[in-house]
Amino acid sequence: MYDHLNSSDVIVIGAGPTGLLLAGDLAERGKNVTVLEKRSSDISNLSRAFGVHARTLEVFDIRGLAEPLLSKEVTRVRRLRLFGRGTLRMDHIRSRYNFVLIAPQYDVEAVLRERAKQAGARFRFRTEVTGLDQDSSTVRVQTTAGDYHARFVVGCDGVHSAVRRALAVSFDGVTVLSSIMLGDVRMSDPPDSSLTADSNGEALAFSVPFGDGWYRVFAWNRNDREDDAPVDFERMRATYRSVTGTDHGMHSPRWLSRFHSDERLAGAFRVGRVFLAGDAAHCHSPAGGMGMNTGLQDAANLSWRIALALDGSGDDVLDGYESERLPVARMVVRLSGALVRMGTLRNVMVRATRDAILPVTNLGIVARTGAERVSGISIAYARPSGSDKRVGRRVPDIPLHDGRRLYEALRDGRFLAVNVNVEHPLVARVGADSGIAPAFIVRPDGYVAWAGKTSDSSGAIKALNRLTARPSAQV
Repeated sequence: MYDHLNSSDVIVIGAGPTGLLLAGDLAERGKNVTVLEKRSSDISNLSRAFGVHARTLEVFDIRGLAEPLLSKEVTRVRRLRLFGRGTLRMDHIRSRYNFVLIAPQYDVEAVLRERAKQAGARFRFRTEVTGLDQDSSTVRVQTTAGDYHARFVVGCDGVHSAVRRALAVSFDGVTVLSSIMLGDVRMSDPPDSSLTADSNGEALAFSVPFGDGWYRVFAWNRNDREDDAPVDFERMRATYRSVTGTDHGMHSPRWLSRFHSDERLAGAFRVGRVFLAGDAAHCHSPAGGMGMNTGLQDAANLSWRIALALDGSGDDVLDGYESERLPVARMVVRLSGALVRMGTLRNVMVRATRDAILPVTNLGIVARTGAERVSGISIAYARPSGSDKRVGRRVPDIPLHDGRRLYEALRDGRFLAVNVNVEHPLVARVGADSGIAPAFIVRPDGYVAWAGKTSDSSGAIKALNRLTARPSAQV
């Protein structure tokens, strides 16, 4: 037996955005959740990630969190200028959130932490994981504050994940760029464009406004190899100026640092009762701003699966996490890597070819395809052989017969049956009392679980039973 005060349904390790979303989801479903975090309880105002993409805002909307985040002092960016001649037009995205929200990570964490706390998640700060072991029913997490026990554990503890090390899971990959200088600064003469990335073959520069008077600046110089040296602000300014022709009067840095841009994937996202999510499972170039977003979408995919497993579903529902999210992580690594390599081309002729091709990104279907790929809107999961082509795809936020939107109807975290073969789409929770013939069934994360003819209720039931490993689902 063990101390019931240190036992939970789920232990989430890491109180960053990924862990906080996951903890909030599970706590709102009535699960006993403990969050272990080695940092103090203070949310740092030194932001790391800063861009929230359209699909992540939809994930937030499904939880009623989009408006609280949008109400903060944030910036909406509808165009991203790349290397002088390329543009990503986010206003081409087919979503109510057709922009990139520039919101510092500390604002995202504040919204998510408040929700998790209100739902009943317990937080244990200054608690560092030192090891773990598991059997067929329980995971024991060893920490600097004693042992904790849970039915499931999720490591959301970053690129240096203690959980991943304890599992002996590989984290293979390469360093793409080293010694990137970054900082949060003020600017007396800020750029007109909200989000711009430029390069000249020897250096790379990037800046973005947070909306509160602070700007995040990245600067990389091919000849700067001082990986462990403190950032010299004047050198960062000079590098930035060498690319753009101006430093925009940057001054008063509140935070300066260096980082390495790695591309790495964990060898497994699940080992028994333990999962990896966010940066603990994958890391990549910051180009495209997809890091935090990919982790948040990991959490959205995993939370409903763990909730079902705690309610009695079988292993199949848990296995689906890795089979769906690992290919997405690979795609993000490739896409962000292509963007950063595009910005660090040294050969003059190759850069000229890049610059000649980049204007194509401004055209019609090419512009929308690129924007939807970066934003996560176009992500679709593999569907079973022979199933309707809609299965595994994101469901748009359609208006419903009762005046709500579909994403509002998803806020209780349940599967929904939807009949769109009527003048105003009908929706009901999947269960014995749903009372409608579904055209498709929507998973709690907003993707299609089943689609077919409204007359094929038996097909819907079989698909749902297969997904949830339950014998008695009804629609």
